[in-house]
Amino acid sequence: MKQRRRVAVTSPQTRVALAGRRSGTPAAPPHLAPADAERARRIHHRQLRYALTVLGLLWALLLGLPVVLAGAPVLDTVRLAGIPVSWIAVAVLPFPLMALLAGWQLRNAERVERSTRPAAQAGRRVVR
Repeated sequence: MKQRRRVAVTSPQTRVALAGRRSGTPAAPPHLAPADAERARRIHHRQLRYALTVLGLLWALLLGLPVVLAGAPVLDTVRLAGIPVSWIAVAVLPFPLMALLAGWQLRNAERVERSTRPAAQAGRRVVR
């Protein structure tokens, strides 16, 4: 039986990076027009600001919840279906809140990209 040769399928960016590694020269990043580079910088900074806000809220949630529960020991005595409310708060509450934070971050990031479209695409409708 004849062995088939395996072929690696990669994106163009991966091929450029791998070629640079093989030749010993670093791969040059793609060059953008000055207007596109400025737009990319603005998008990056606005998205980073939103991401840091969400990260701060996440830290407040994960570190603040135990502090609140330690400050309200009465929640250990209150039971819901035989389980202390403090346990439910730690086991259940963070996950939907983290999902909401992630969705909010994603909507903000996409909104930033849509609001800073190049002028050539501003009149066009995006079809997905």
